[in-house]
Amino acid sequence: MQDGVQVYKCKKCGVRFRNERREKVILEKDIWFDFVFKKQVHRELVEKYHLDKRSIHSYLEKYVLPKKTHTPRALFVVVDATYFRKQKNTEPWCAVVFRDPVAKENLWWGFGDVENHNLYSQGRSYLESLGYVILGVTGDGISCLRKVFSDIPFQMCLVHMERIVIRKITRNPKLEAGIVFLALVKTLGHCPASVFKERFKKYIEKYRDFLNEKSFNPETGRDDWTHRELHSAVLSTMMFIPYLFTYETTKELSQTSNSLEGHFSHIKDIVRIHRGISTSLLRKVLSSIFLVSTIAPKNRKQI
Repeated sequence: MQDGVQVYKCKKCGVRFRNERREKVILEKDIWFDFVFKKQVHRELVEKYHLDKRSIHSYLEKYVLPKKTHTPRALFVVVDATYFRKQKNTEPWCAVVFRDPVAKENLWWGFGDVENHNLYSQGRSYLESLGYVILGVTGDGISCLRKVFSDIPFQMCLVHMERIVIRKITRNPKLEAGIVFLALVKTLGHCPASVFKERFKKYIEKYRDFLNEKSFNPETGRDDWTHRELHSAVLSTMMFIPYLFTYETTKELSQTSNSLEGHFSHIKDIVRIHRGISTSLLRKVLSSIFLVSTIAPKNRKQI
């Protein structure tokens, strides 16, 4: 060591030298690790590494992510998307991730303006080309996702189903029909398909006339559903029923996409800390986290 830097000696001529390129790569990696996984902003990195802000930014831009290593196998996956915005009032863009919820490993990720058939199809095709065999999928039920995996068991995330209903009728519905329906939906995951379907059938029989009430809507100038949001929530649940209990016949399927939901939640914390960075750098940050499948890798060797 010389001045705290590793020094090498040529075995043939005895000349001592420093591997500057290796030192630079190590520095890039250290700065990147601190920026992403230790959540340090530019100001903190400037103080720690005694470099100016422009140099720190240059190191971050030049850092090259390692390649993802794969162990192809037969497995069940969780697939979901999460959205980001560069600034307020700008168009959002999304990241789609395929994850093994058992190994807690992200297998593939991609970016797009919106989650669509091509993005999900790209992920499936890539993994299968490597030798993975996808035995079943848990997702949020979006139609393009169901179509891509229409030939294998698909499980609608039960948490997403509950959110769809809550988004329409709120967590505190005022009407009796809404209160009863929310209570029914909250039993998903706690009762077998036969029981839920029977209760759902009885609910429809009891509140059919109420759900089908119509009244004049001055905004549209025509008759519309009086209890439109509740009517829509019931129809949504009816549409997804074929996918709500796939886990009963395919035991290994996850009932929810919570494995990815929690992962996304922690990632959003990091994104908020680094708000204002360019979209290209943000995507590299996301890829770095997706690569190690955690926001808290044990050491720098993992990145």
